[in-house]
Amino acid sequence: MTPAARVDAAIELLDTVLRETRPADQVIAHWLRGRRYVGSKDRGWIVEAVYASLREKQRLEWWAARVGLPARARSLVIVALMLIDHRTGNEMPTLFDGSTHGPSKLSDIEQMAVQMLHGQDLAVEGQPRAVRLNLPGIAADRLMARFGDRLEALGEAMNTPAPVDLRANGIKADRDEVAKQLAREGVEAEPTPFSPMGLRLARRMPIFHTRAFSNGLAEVQDEGSQLVALLVDARPGDQVADFCAGAGGKTLAMAATMANKGRIMALDISEARLERMSERMRRAGVHNIERRALKHERDPWVRRHKLKFDRVLVDAPCTGSGTWRRAPDAKWKLTEETIAELTELQGRILESAARLVKTGGRIVYATCSLLPEENEARAEAFLATHGSEFRRLDAREILPADLAAALKLDGPDLALDPATHGTDGFYAVAFERIADPAPTEAVQADAVQGEAAGG
Repeated sequence: MTPAARVDAAIELLDTVLRETRPADQVIAHWLRGRRYVGSKDRGWIVEAVYASLREKQRLEWWAARVGLPARARSLVIVALMLIDHRTGNEMPTLFDGSTHGPSKLSDIEQMAVQMLHGQDLAVEGQPRAVRLNLPGIAADRLMARFGDRLEALGEAMNTPAPVDLRANGIKADRDEVAKQLAREGVEAEPTPFSPMGLRLARRMPIFHTRAFSNGLAEVQDEGSQLVALLVDARPGDQVADFCAGAGGKTLAMAATMANKGRIMALDISEARLERMSERMRRAGVHNIERRALKHERDPWVRRHKLKFDRVLVDAPCTGSGTWRRAPDAKWKLTEETIAELTELQGRILESAARLVKTGGRIVYATCSLLPEENEARAEAFLATHGSEFRRLDAREILPADLAAALKLDGPDLALDPATHGTDGFYAVAFERIADPAPTEAVQADAVQGEAAGG
């Protein structure tokens, strides 16, 4: 493809992503499948241009408005080429050349805009704080309340593409062996800073074709996700419930810490997500996982298995604000209604899943969110209701001492963010059951759950 054709394709794809409600990665994958003729280098440039525009969308729109351009995909790409790629005014006409496969020529207004953009920076004095940090306004104040003077660093980190992390599958090989196997296949990887089972690729590249991956020696998993699995501290022989298992990333990590011994119940309301775990289990050589689809968080199965599990993980559905480096389009879809619905659901899920924990057992509530109401507020609300049954544990006492010291946690909960730890944003809090539910409360809860389940 010519440079102009690449630009035209980026504008087309960005426009499609902005109009769709589906996540950007799904839209992009579908778009590429319909264009097999596009070479790998061209695909890489086009996809990166789209993701860069999505990451910087708010600042790009601010600049577009400032120089008199409409808020549409073509304008965002023009601004991105000038302020992210640092193109010159002389280069732009060659990229907008009006050729058969290129974008139409720059209009007079666009040519003036290009001259005004020359030499400017994305973030400048005078921009509203949310714009300067490239964070949605709905989240900026919430994050300021949590991060304070660290918000600037967080904003910058959230604008940086995330690294590719792998988890060495201890059932088949240790981390050093996996790194050596990858090196033999031309993939350079270094140990992650914190997770004892993590590897970080030196540069982004496909690894699904490697023998290390196809033979189940490694799985793609962010280091923060690995640390959440470590906090559960599932041990060989334990009975474990993964309440929102999804496709099984943390489920497989726990199976490895359990050395394939004991049992994990992988639970989810989506049979399709659980089904996707099947191939991953086979590849990893895991055989201590059972999968079960629940109708809802109060499925009768939960009532029948109360007080049966040593460990329960609730990887709760959330806004995903901690993963905005990977899914920048999600930043601009966040609404107050979404936050309210999710926090209410999170409370219901935690309430129900807690019933599975035996006395002396542990439940870990986790999200990939940075928003306080999805994290600390949910922990406090749970303790306010169940303080007589559960006590909050200190992550610094659960994790290995050297790991806990390296993380420099501010409090008892595992709170990770891209600026401080280089991971996605994760939150996890652990509770230990210290008493069975009061008999009257248990009977009432059973009645409510049975009625909600229609039985």
